Amino acid sequence: MQIIHFADLGESPRDALQGKRWLIVSAKELHQATGALMFSELEDVLVAVDHRGVIPEDGLWMRAVHLLLVDEKTDAVGLQQQSGITRVIAQNAGDIEQHLW
Repeated sequence: MQIIHFADLGESPRDALQGKRWLIVSAKELHQATGALMFSELEDVLVAVDHRGVIPEDGLWMRAVHLLLVDEKTDAVGLQQQSGITRVIAQNAGDIEQHLW
């Protein structure tokens, strides 16, 4: 499975996303990732966001996300229902990569 992290996209995000299955973004990168989220949809790349350590705020970014990893104290089921994100997982330890499909 081909994955790429947002920090590794470089100067040409759309080219970097071609042939990838997943784009992984951290919560602190979301404000910079708007273009990458748009290109991920065009290139049929799934998006995973590691949002642990930061409380998720509603936004258009949620429409592009397929997997959201949040802290254990977050109501994952409620957030999934509210946001429409395919899978929301509340877990403090581990890598987001273990949840990709």
